[in-house]
Amino acid sequence: MKVIILAGGGGTRLFPLSRGSYPKQFLKLFGDDSLLVSTIKRFLGLVKPHEIVVVTGEQYKQQVEMDLAAAGLDKVRLLLEPTARNTAPAIALAVRYILDEMQATDNEILFVAPSDHIIEPVSSFRQDVANVMALAGQGHLVTLGITPDKPETGYGYIQAGAPIGTGFAADAFREKPDAATAKAWLAAGGYFWNGGMFAGQASLFVREFAAHAPEIGAALALPLPQFVEMFPKLPNISIDYAIAEKSDKVAVVPLSADWNDIGSWDAIYDVMKKDGDGNAVDGDILPVKCKNSLFMGKSRLIAGVGLEDVLVVETDDVIVVAQRGASQDVKTVVESLKKAGRREAEEATTSYRPWGSYTILGQGDGYKMKRITVKPGERLSLQLHYHRSEHWIVTAGTAEVTIEGEKRLVHKNESAFVPLGARHRLANPGRLPLEIIEIQNGDYLEEDDIVRFDDSYGRV
Repeated sequence: MKVIILAGGGGTRLFPLSRGSYPKQFLKLFGDDSLLVSTIKRFLGLVKPHEIVVVTGEQYKQQVEMDLAAAGLDKVRLLLEPTARNTAPAIALAVRYILDEMQATDNEILFVAPSDHIIEPVSSFRQDVANVMALAGQGHLVTLGITPDKPETGYGYIQAGAPIGTGFAADAFREKPDAATAKAWLAAGGYFWNGGMFAGQASLFVREFAAHAPEIGAALALPLPQFVEMFPKLPNISIDYAIAEKSDKVAVVPLSADWNDIGSWDAIYDVMKKDGDGNAVDGDILPVKCKNSLFMGKSRLIAGVGLEDVLVVETDDVIVVAQRGASQDVKTVVESLKKAGRREAEEATTSYRPWGSYTILGQGDGYKMKRITVKPGERLSLQLHYHRSEHWIVTAGTAEVTIEGEKRLVHKNESAFVPLGARHRLANPGRLPLEIIEIQNGDYLEEDDIVRFDDSYGRV
């Protein structure tokens, strides 16, 4: 078996923790591992790391690599989509990659999974995967269906038919229902939530794409380099619409493990531990006479007084307050921010780079202040800025600073000045993280005012 993990999505429903540049799969909500890393570890009892392929976009490459390296999962394979094209083209690209680059046979079972769900316990999930593999080995395209425990209107449904082995034939895929329809399906039984997980033989994926999504099927018939060239022209379509809703090969196996797609702040509340008043708290929180509410803080004290059935989520630049049950509408907030051209829709105050990260501490007319962290042995590109000068103050570690060809070491409590238009580079030659405070001055302080001359990460 080979595992395909889809990590290209940029979800908006967990704003402000998730942003366009830092989507849900990278969040560390319940421990030290991101949702992506937790997903990978879920499969490690079934396959080796090098048998897992993470499919993501170029814009997330550095973050995925950082997550994998921090978790000791460097052997997991990384496949970059040339552009975002939804799940069907992404899966087809991974199938071609596995056939060409991993020399998989036509009978190899491929298991496709999202990167941002919670499934526990892992032992039950692995048994479910074994049941899926048994059916997939018989020529079925198998999906894991989640048994509904409430009339949910936010998920698509799968209607089960006749029993097949450890599962059922999938009679139909249903769109997200209204409340009355969801209640009727729950009462009738035989309906499962669609969790977006599919498994089948590599040859079956090839045939089904050819039969039901001919544009994608034609690209999938090409060698990998030609497929990559064709990729941007492929239709933007999900695997559900492209194949699952049309194929007569689909079977559904009930998932015995607990599942949560963490698709909203209400879902986060459901899985968090509660205090005696039903409050879920994370951070520096002081709830007074509050009940059945979620409080999540990252950078300051949050005091709630007399609140009930409320969601409060705070980061250092955004606070979201919502009624419980209405958190699906958070995406409307993000859409409004995008229309207004607001930075908050796409970027958090902390951004990650292959060399480390930077956090915006403050900004105003003509200035911006950042905290920059450079990992040991890493360095920024050799660059210049047309519109700003920079003043660096080392607060931890030792910096190697190059300005107009002159290189020198700058130690803790020392500083360096980079004039406007000067070629410069910052590096960390030590074994400990380097931290500096950078103060920018100029008429234009955006990140695109960078001209690179040399870069260790291929960004010239």
